[in-house]
Amino acid sequence: MAEFPHAMVPRKIRLLLRKIREVSIPRKASIRWLSTLGFTSSTDRRLLNILKFIGFIDSKKTPTSKWSQFRGPNHKRVLGEAIQAGYAAFFAVYPDASQRSRSDLEHIFNTSMTDDHRVIDKIFETFKSLAEEAEFSPANQQTELPMPSGPLHTSIAQLASVMERTPSEPRLHLDVQIHISPKASADQIDQIFASMAK
Repeated sequence: MAEFPHAMVPRKIRLLLRKIREVSIPRKASIRWLSTLGFTSSTDRRLLNILKFIGFIDSKKTPTSKWSQFRGPNHKRVLGEAIQAGYAAFFAVYPDASQRSRSDLEHIFNTSMTDDHRVIDKIFETFKSLAEEAEFSPANQQTELPMPSGPLHTSIAQLASVMERTPSEPRLHLDVQIHISPKASADQIDQIFASMAK
């Protein structure tokens, strides 16, 4: 599991993200580049680790396509997707990780790197500072239902049978929502829709 980066002053993350949208795209996001933006503290270089972690720069500190996309009108959604990719371990446990408390996410930090509470505090604050500037897809904020253990058409057939036995008045209206796990195979998805068609 990846080690999570942290800023010594997490509130600076918001300032840096604002600068990325305001200034020209640099050839390299270096320590010198940071200093030209006013991030002159020796601890500010940690901000570059955060940009790398969410995929805004590559291993050579060159801005990626995500950096460019973040400068566009959908910057909050772009940042949300970048956060979900970088912090995949959080979202694998909690689809709504951006809304979770420190106590919910703390065990993920502990299993990945350290039990130093000061570092854990900074990791959590860094994640939250990023999340506050982002927009997450509603579909990714919902808790997924597990795949059905038995044939889906059996449940639907039973429901249809009950509905047929009910009097015509009052009418019963049902809306069915199916939440499919992103880990579901193509065959499982085909089986679900085939069962619905029956």
